[in-house]
Amino acid sequence: MWLWFIAAFAAFFVKGLCGFANTLVFTAVMAFGEANRSISPVELLLGYPANFVLAWRSRNRLDRKTVFLCSLFMVLGAIPGALFLKTADASAVRVFFGCVVLFTAFQMMRRKNDTPAARSGLLFTLTGLFSGFLCGMFGVGAVMAAYVERMSEDMESFRANISAIFFVENTLRIVIYIVTGILTMDSLLMAVKILPVCFLGLYTGIYVSTLFKESASRKMVIVPLVVSGISMIAMNI
Repeated sequence: MWLWFIAAFAAFFVKGLCGFANTLVFTAVMAFGEANRSISPVELLLGYPANFVLAWRSRNRLDRKTVFLCSLFMVLGAIPGALFLKTADASAVRVFFGCVVLFTAFQMMRRKNDTPAARSGLLFTLTGLFSGFLCGMFGVGAVMAAYVERMSEDMESFRANISAIFFVENTLRIVIYIVTGILTMDSLLMAVKILPVCFLGLYTGIYVSTLFKESASRKMVIVPLVVSGISMIAMNI
């Protein structure tokens, strides 16, 4: 049980700090002892209210067009992703997850405090669908987060947009998980037990984010992501 508490605090501390990567941290910690099918529904129930809190806090910075389009593509990809999770080989999923972790870390390394990047229609569509697939499979919105971050003017705008997108996607994925039997009463009870620790981590991360520059906050997340990604791949090949 302590592992669940540690994973929840660490994951949502990161969520409060930079607006995403909570699923990456939570799954990277828990996957060493649990199957993805057991981890994803619990993390989903924890992340749902956290995304609402962050989106509401920064609601005046929302770009409604970006939120609508990104949410649409993620929803379309989430359905096949959830079905794949139900039948996928656990080791293969963990290797794939490790690759996603590394990809996210390297994308964050490349990010500079420039003006927002130009939006490519094809890249935008492919990124959204792939992100939805990953979210449906184990809740990872890292690819979309990296893309939205490049479209956002600053960290506050990014937190608002990505949290709103994840909130919409989470709503659909809860329904999908219930219909497919992935979300169970045991998952719900576990999430209820961990929820206070989740909010403690979230608000601690929000507070700490006000003490550091954006570049420093990103570096605090990159190192554990790289280590976790490499470990996941090495242990499951």
